[in-house]
Amino acid sequence: MSPALIGTIGILIMLFLFMTRMPVAYVMALVGFAGFSYMVSGIGGLNLLSRAIYESFSSYGLTTIPLFILMGQFAFNSGIGRRMYDTANKFLGSTRGGLAMATVVACTAFGAVCGSSPATAATLATVGLPEMRRYLYGDELATGSVASGGGLGMIMPPSVVLIVYGILTEQSIGALFVAGIIPSIVVTLLFIACIYVYCLIKPGQGPRGETSTWSQKIRSLSNMGDTLFIFIVVMGGLFLGIFTPTEAAAVGAFAVLAVSVVRRQLSWAGFVKSLYETLRTSCMVMFLVTGAVVFGKFLAVTRIPYNIASWVGGFDLPPFLILAAIVAVYFVGGCIMDALALVMLTIPIFYPVLIDLGYDPIWFGIIIVLITQIGVITPPVGINVYVVYGVAQSVVGKIKLESIFKGTIPFLFAIVAAIILMTIFPQIIMILPRLMY
Repeated sequence: MSPALIGTIGILIMLFLFMTRMPVAYVMALVGFAGFSYMVSGIGGLNLLSRAIYESFSSYGLTTIPLFILMGQFAFNSGIGRRMYDTANKFLGSTRGGLAMATVVACTAFGAVCGSSPATAATLATVGLPEMRRYLYGDELATGSVASGGGLGMIMPPSVVLIVYGILTEQSIGALFVAGIIPSIVVTLLFIACIYVYCLIKPGQGPRGETSTWSQKIRSLSNMGDTLFIFIVVMGGLFLGIFTPTEAAAVGAFAVLAVSVVRRQLSWAGFVKSLYETLRTSCMVMFLVTGAVVFGKFLAVTRIPYNIASWVGGFDLPPFLILAAIVAVYFVGGCIMDALALVMLTIPIFYPVLIDLGYDPIWFGIIIVLITQIGVITPPVGINVYVVYGVAQSVVGKIKLESIFKGTIPFLFAIVAAIILMTIFPQIIMILPRLMY
């Protein structure tokens, strides 16, 4: 059999194993190891597997991931999300659909100290759903805004997906973080506009809330002090070159812990839970990285990425049509795979193609995150939808899963609009990285 045929068979076996619900990391590592051993040698496969595990878990660059996850867990368990939601609610709650808008704004702010999409969705679901239920919001808008807004944690730095993308493509994580700031704000504004239009069409989904006085609004800004302080410390240090992304993650985790202790809002049980969840999530990510490395080496010896790049490069098509085809692959893949696994699986294939076409790797990284954000709110995976569904059962009672998926549909149009906008005007993404780097 030709190497390309062996690689194709390996990909088909991997997709079949995905459907059996086996963990993605183990599937990629198993297929990669078996395929590499078949094509090279059994000893070579064992050496590859052992080296990939050791290098992933001992990599200094990858220590950024558990540190930022720890920072997000401290923020989650200390109530920072609740305080940010209260501030956003004071300013937007009196508008029709204002509580949903406040939820989206709070998701963006919490994403600045978290970096995890499911954690952002879980935090704001716990805080926002009871309030929206109290003001008679429809289940679709209430849950849809939380699930979709949680995806903003993937774009707003620090983002775990951007960290992994930077490591896989050897791009500056600091530049990727800076590039994600304006797009996250643009998507937030598009979400708010989406909610406004949705409430014009279906007024019953988002009734007006209580009106706050200007003195109450101004006083509530003190709740944003923690988030603003942490964001300035982490991102300011990166901008000024005071510390590396790994050091920034450590400083951020310590800053959140210090603020939580000073405010006496992180219990011992919350501290232990933060450590446990950080360990569990970090191990999951590290194994995903390891599996992706092993599978990527297998693909490399089959020369499939090179063949695809040559094949695509031979098309007499404009680069934007090739980009559109790749975007479509990510769109479909995001509906059936976890965003992080999809990025690690496809980057070895598509990254060389896009670079050969002349696209900027920083710009492409942000576009990928925007596309994979669709995957966290679409079936059958839709991790944010299931997170919100699980939280809703305990905080507001039974909500139909189909209502949450229906509620995310308007936000899908907003994300697609953002992708089109930033493809037509790439300077939206690139202006800050070019200024700072």
